[in-house]
Amino acid sequence: MTDIQTATAPTETSESSGRSLSSHVPLANVIMLVNSLSGSVGNQAATEAEAIFAEYDCKATVISLEPGQFDDQIQNAIDACPDVLFVLAGDGTAGTIASRAGPNGPLIAPLPGGTMNMLPKALYGTTDWKAALRLALEEGAEQDVAGGEVSDGVVTQAFYCAAILGAPALWAPAREAMRTGKIGLAWTHARKALKRAFSGRLRFSLDGSPMKRTGALVLISPMISKVMDENTGLEAAAMDPTDAAQAFRLAAHAVMNDWRNDPAVTTKATRKVDVHARSKIPAVIDGEPVLLKQSAKVKFIKKAFRALAPNPSTATDAA
Repeated sequence: MTDIQTATAPTETSESSGRSLSSHVPLANVIMLVNSLSGSVGNQAATEAEAIFAEYDCKATVISLEPGQFDDQIQNAIDACPDVLFVLAGDGTAGTIASRAGPNGPLIAPLPGGTMNMLPKALYGTTDWKAALRLALEEGAEQDVAGGEVSDGVVTQAFYCAAILGAPALWAPAREAMRTGKIGLAWTHARKALKRAFSGRLRFSLDGSPMKRTGALVLISPMISKVMDENTGLEAAAMDPTDAAQAFRLAAHAVMNDWRNDPAVTTKATRKVDVHARSKIPAVIDGEPVLLKQSAKVKFIKKAFRALAPNPSTATDAA
């Protein structure tokens, strides 16, 4: 026996407030997985979700994920073939569930429950999970999500927003510290990253082209990219500071705003990437830090999973 918290929202229209569900996809039977220990979720999230579902004419089962049982609970939820599987958890858990569902599984709705919330923010335009839930229920439609997959022969990890390979991946803790107001800690992390900026350069090849050198390589999904309008590949951005001053400026961009605005960054579309280094490669994959082996491959996945998400214009309005 386990203490899984499961609740079913009322299915009779007379018991609900009559809020309209999306007309784009069937939403009669939905499941929501909640990780109360993740990021900003909290212990009351499952109860709050049940209250929201009770306003709609759908059968909703809310399940609290328990340590040591994640895999079984996730697989059982996917095997139940709901109309949509909502996920209130961190980026890593949401990405794992989306990857496991794949292009032929149920619709996935990853709600913002972590700290970075990269994928939910891209889909719903908000970091308020309750607003994202209502938006998905009322305006959601099926949306194919493209992504990528990083593999070094041991680690294989999908991403749907961005993967940063190389020393500047170490700037991610600095940016997160800045986001939470810990300015001193942010610059401590940034200085540590700068010390490695020129000691671990990468060699990379895009779509079989000759190898080039760079300080770091960032691979961005079409959903996040500002320069790609179609699912034709990943945006590959090479970070290549030529001296310490440029590296410091690039670090400042990484901590304070969008590093893609920096002149030391160049971009190109790609579908297949080979990356090599003299030592292990630090990486951040959809917000999750990973240490890769000395060689890794990245491939583009045109249809990684199916999301329940509103039209982009609607999601932007919710921000």
